[in-house]
Amino acid sequence: MKGTKSASRYAKALLELAIEQNKVDLVLKDMEFFVDSGNNNYDLLVFLKSPVIKAEKKLSVLNELYSHFDSLSKSFIQLITKNGREVILVEIASSFIYLVKEYKGIVSVVLISATELTKTSKEKILSKIKVSGTIELTEEIDPTLIGGFIIRIGDVQVDASVNSQLKKLKIDLITNN
Repeated sequence: MKGTKSASRYAKALLELAIEQNKVDLVLKDMEFFVDSGNNNYDLLVFLKSPVIKAEKKLSVLNELYSHFDSLSKSFIQLITKNGREVILVEIASSFIYLVKEYKGIVSVVLISATELTKTSKEKILSKIKVSGTIELTEEIDPTLIGGFIIRIGDVQVDASVNSQLKKLKIDLITNN
């Protein structure tokens, strides 16, 4: 899971509230937007981490920036900021997204290949994966692989690339001489 222990605890509390209020999808959309804005706006991260800026000013700016958020999301952000934990807001939002995917049974799979794979090739590779839940596929292209593919499912990685096989062969040749 992404983030610190405290970020995941806050995210878990937010998920429980969202489930209780039947607002999981609304809050998820808000948290995805928040993570995206945090990842794409360095100034926002500096603003959140600044010890010089008072909590009231941060609240005012956050309320203005995220006025379109659901009331639960806004209240949560206000609570975190009032408690002086706004430094980890992006981590909390990231952890929340992870927990929602887990809650909904969505498994994130990253498929990295040297070139773009055909639909048939992707289906063949994915058919070999045994996961319980729905697969959320992210594809990446890495020409340094030469051929083959790498699959990442959570913390597990399967490297079936030509580049990896060549490195193993090189190590075998060196150690056997």
